[in-house]
Amino acid sequence: MLYRIPAHLALTLCAVAGLTSAEAQTQTNASTQRAPAQQDLGPRWLLPTSFEDKGWLVTIKGNLVVSPNFPGSNQYSFIGYPTLSVRRTNDPSRFGAPDDGLSIGLYGDEPHWTVGFIGRYQQGRYVSDNGGLAGIQDARWAAEPGVYGEYWLLRDQVRLRGEVRYGFYGYNGFVGRLGADVIQNWGKFAVSAGPRMALGGSDYMNTYYGVSAADAQNNGRVTPYKADPGVVSIGAAAAAYYVINDNWSTTVYANYDRLVGSAQASPIVKTFGSPNQFTFGTMLNYSFAIGKPPK
Repeated sequence: MLYRIPAHLALTLCAVAGLTSAEAQTQTNASTQRAPAQQDLGPRWLLPTSFEDKGWLVTIKGNLVVSPNFPGSNQYSFIGYPTLSVRRTNDPSRFGAPDDGLSIGLYGDEPHWTVGFIGRYQQGRYVSDNGGLAGIQDARWAAEPGVYGEYWLLRDQVRLRGEVRYGFYGYNGFVGRLGADVIQNWGKFAVSAGPRMALGGSDYMNTYYGVSAADAQNNGRVTPYKADPGVVSIGAAAAAYYVINDNWSTTVYANYDRLVGSAQASPIVKTFGSPNQFTFGTMLNYSFAIGKPPK
């Protein structure tokens, strides 16, 4: 197990830290008054209510994630990083799974549906990740802005969510994601779980799973391969949330993704990796209120 924080990831984390201040949602047609002390990373009923009539709720998050070194890798590393979110205590919040990415809700009919912006980071593939990749051109990391929509079949219990994103820098093309979550709570403790499906366009697939003729010749261990667009993986995500007290809460989660189709058949996956992809993570969150009561 290696510890690494790529230099480019530091820039991404800085952007996330700044952008998460926009996570508070402006939903003028909200039909239900919600508790004013809701954080943005768990079910609303888990969160403390002692911040009522305060001005702003600040949440500092410490994150630790274990994930594959590159898409399709069978070797893992971990990263640790902080993030920050700020919102008005009387603004509505919503359930968010740990793998939702950076989501900024723009409009919706609360509590039934919401649409908004989504941002994700796609890690790259580099020779430093696995010495056997020598001769194969690096696949750079990518930023993936896009849009998302979610719909609650049962309020606070069953959520459907879909995303369409466009990658740039590492590749140029569309990717998508579909998922569902079932949420259950017991006082200060709650769990969520549900299926996931990832989709990739041609440029995405060939950037991270394709092999050019030059790469195959230079490496000598893989053959040329053109990956087709389609379903990248199917899997599931699960998380547990617990509020320790009015200031502290924690989340632990695990995701499993099984590469399928062209991704699974890639010589890079077959030679240097595995179709079974696991991610484990934990968050420790500290929240406090500042400022004057909102008017």
